[in-house]
Amino acid sequence: MKDKVEQALAKIRPMLRADGGDVKLVSVDEKTGVVRVTLTGACGCCPGAAMTLKMVLERKLKEEVPGVTQVVPA
Repeated sequence: MKDKVEQALAKIRPMLRADGGDVKLVSVDEKTGVVRVTLTGACGCCPGAAMTLKMVLERKLKEEVPGVTQVVPA
């Protein structure tokens, strides 16, 4: 599951990098489906970081990786 999450994040990274940010995968709990990430760069201090986390990262990971239930900040 972790490899699939990394592959999905690789598809999202160009969008984040275009705004001066990035995402770092911290952990994947395969039992609960919870993915922990850290937004870095401009995304780490952006007022819209929570929205990016839920509306972009969580939505995309749920679409692409079976078993992902939630994406939370580390």
